[in-house]
Amino acid sequence: MHHPDILIASLGRWLSHYGGWGLFAISFLDSSFLAFPFINDLLLIKLSSVHPYKALLYTLQCTVGSVLGAYTIYLITRHGSKFFTRKTSSSEKTRVRRWMEHNDFLSIFVASLLPPPAPFKVFAIIAGGLRISELRFVVALVVGRGIRFGFESWLGVYYGAVAQEYLKNNFAMLCLIVIVIGLAAALLYRRLRRSHSQT
Repeated sequence: MHHPDILIASLGRWLSHYGGWGLFAISFLDSSFLAFPFINDLLLIKLSSVHPYKALLYTLQCTVGSVLGAYTIYLITRHGSKFFTRKTSSSEKTRVRRWMEHNDFLSIFVASLLPPPAPFKVFAIIAGGLRISELRFVVALVVGRGIRFGFESWLGVYYGAVAQEYLKNNFAMLCLIVIVIGLAAALLYRRLRRSHSQT
């Protein structure tokens, strides 16, 4: 393990001793400037299993910390892109960029559900660079992260410490299930909204 990795791991262990506020700090840093794969997820489950009456609070702290961290990256990229990019005509836009611009909420929502080590920061950077709606970015994050962390805290409350090992072994599959359900719900909502606007 390299020295930076050791320092990050030590920081994560140190913050984990501060309960919900440590969870908030880890979630913020993990979504912004550092990477703590699985630490906030496992800590959320552990805290929720030990203090089930605080599970909702832990979910909120984890969600808010993660959203603020990603929003920080979004803002830095959004304002920085003004100095490094030029306005392009619609004919110059790439296919990926056009898709992201027309599916910004769906993209951020699905990305916020992806398990580590999925590069979620990349989506925040792209969203900031394209200067997509701040409101849609934040709402998609709140919904996606809220679902993910809410599910993890529920695992901690009802399955205790056993849920940590289960999460390690089945996290990708669980997230895939949640993503499919969330994607289906989002597409259904989009179709209903489109049909309603046509009537």
